[in-house]
Amino acid sequence: MGFSRIGFITASGSMPAANAWRAWARPISAPSAVTAEFSDMFDMRLLLECAAARRAASHATDAQREELLRQAAHTIEGGDDQAWHAAFTAQDAQLHHLVAQASASPLLLDAITRLHAHLHLHRRYFPYAHTAVTHREHQDLAAAITAGDPGRAEAAMRLHLTRAR
Repeated sequence: MGFSRIGFITASGSMPAANAWRAWARPISAPSAVTAEFSDMFDMRLLLECAAARRAASHATDAQREELLRQAAHTIEGGDDQAWHAAFTAQDAQLHHLVAQASASPLLLDAITRLHAHLHLHRRYFPYAHTAVTHREHQDLAAAITAGDPGRAEAAMRLHLTRAR
């Protein structure tokens, strides 16, 4: 099973989203290509999501700040591994989407959404052992944005993404 190019193609806007399935249907089988695209996706996430976190600290509405804190405090209960994995992935993606929305930048939101990072990363690699750390990092990120501290928010996102790498 290969790694999809869809995140990079749709994030760059070089391919209409309606035709995204074509990239998904062409898996990459060479391990070096998988590693290169995996690394490239994290580099893109660092560029886009750190900027979004910085902006969110300055631009988030009170309602967005409350929702970020609520999402960051929420934990997924154990159970069936597949159902738990799906719920954790959805919650993680939602929190990152909320940060992008709170950035008040339609371009950043669109680029982050088109990257489909959670779809690719959680399909290929899922850090079961680090979910408690991820939960704490989400809380730190939400607290920095809620406090209106752009530098701290950017640093929290950078730390979170770097540890996930």
